[in-house]
Amino acid sequence: MIVDSVKKGLLLGLNTTWSLGKVIFPVTLIVTVLQYTPVLPFIINLIAPLMNLIGLPGDAAIPLVLGNFLNLYAAIAGILTLDLTVKEVFIIAMMLSFSHNLLIESGVAMKTGVKLWVILTVRIGLALLSAVVINLVWQGGSEMAQGTAIGEAAAEINGTGAILLHGVIQALSGIGQLAVIVIPLMVAVQIMKDLKWLEAFSKSLAPFMKVLGMKPNASMPFVTGLTLGLAYGAGVMIQAAKEDNVSKKDMTIAFIFLVACHAVVEDTLIFIPLGIPVLPLLLIRLLTAIVLTMVVAYIWNRTDRVQRKEAVYEQ
Repeated sequence: MIVDSVKKGLLLGLNTTWSLGKVIFPVTLIVTVLQYTPVLPFIINLIAPLMNLIGLPGDAAIPLVLGNFLNLYAAIAGILTLDLTVKEVFIIAMMLSFSHNLLIESGVAMKTGVKLWVILTVRIGLALLSAVVINLVWQGGSEMAQGTAIGEAAAEINGTGAILLHGVIQALSGIGQLAVIVIPLMVAVQIMKDLKWLEAFSKSLAPFMKVLGMKPNASMPFVTGLTLGLAYGAGVMIQAAKEDNVSKKDMTIAFIFLVACHAVVEDTLIFIPLGIPVLPLLLIRLLTAIVLTMVVAYIWNRTDRVQRKEAVYEQ
């Protein structure tokens, strides 16, 4: 039985890696190449004047653009090149916690059936709203932030061929990192399914899922995204949506929670070297996700009940 589970898990992992790789490769290649063109500097200069509206200096556009086009590590590399206060770094960290790696994470999220406009509206909206609120409410954090570099600046590469090769290597590296996580994870999930462990796990989470407005069978994609993130957890989430018959409604509600709060361990700990308070960072994300999800689920369920009643009356 275990051998069969491993074989099936390996096959699912390879299929998932191939499916997600078709999103990750072109996006990573294009964005990596754009770093060596005037395009990214143009976007940064375009956004810079808007920074003052959310309590940030103009050059804070650099980590925000890098974080949203690439990932948090690239954003932190950008932060470390700037002279910023603790408050300014906290605002950037909060914004990027809600909105980062938009191209890849939105692409893989769409494969579960969630609409692109839902993902972008929630992530970008929460990022901007959090920046405005923190800027208005927090009066402290005026001391200069300190940190140790944990990212690498873009390498000095010259020539079209060299830049394209670098982009291809980065894209293949991204797919390789995905495969290293997704394939063993799919094997483990398949074994737990066949041993009925996931069924017991779903039942234990049923009360919490109900509070959030979801059915228990959405627990696996929910927990996977919460711990591993949207990109790495997408494989399990896509498979769970198919095999466990997770409804489009429950998957959308789960993603609304997850776009606000996912990969809670990595995305929180990564900011510790910058010297900002990370516990408030985590709590704000978690509370925002819970409240937002409960509100959306309540409105959605209420709308469904009204529509069903109207349908009955019309008959």
